[in-house]
Amino acid sequence: MGFLRRDDLKIGVILGLIGPVIGLFGYYYWKFSLYSFSDFMTALRMNKPLVTAITIPCLLVNIIFFTYFINTKKDQTARGVFVVTLIFAVTALLFKIWG
Repeated sequence: MGFLRRDDLKIGVILGLIGPVIGLFGYYYWKFSLYSFSDFMTALRMNKPLVTAITIPCLLVNIIFFTYFINTKKDQTARGVFVVTLIFAVTALLFKIWG
């Protein structure tokens, strides 16, 4: 995975988008593996407290990515992850309030 060694904003944005997907599937397999994925997504749309519960592992994956890139002095990549994380968090908050 040589592309992770570069300090690139685009890589950070891509990883920032992949992180929540990893968190979503991880939470699904941890808590809802007895149900189909479509049932899980329906429950997610209908149940606002579940939105909060799923947001936490999604953001946690991005925090891990962000921390790794800050500690390895890849500031542009960390910036990309951070921007996507902020957009994701604000979107989840707005969905919870007005969704």
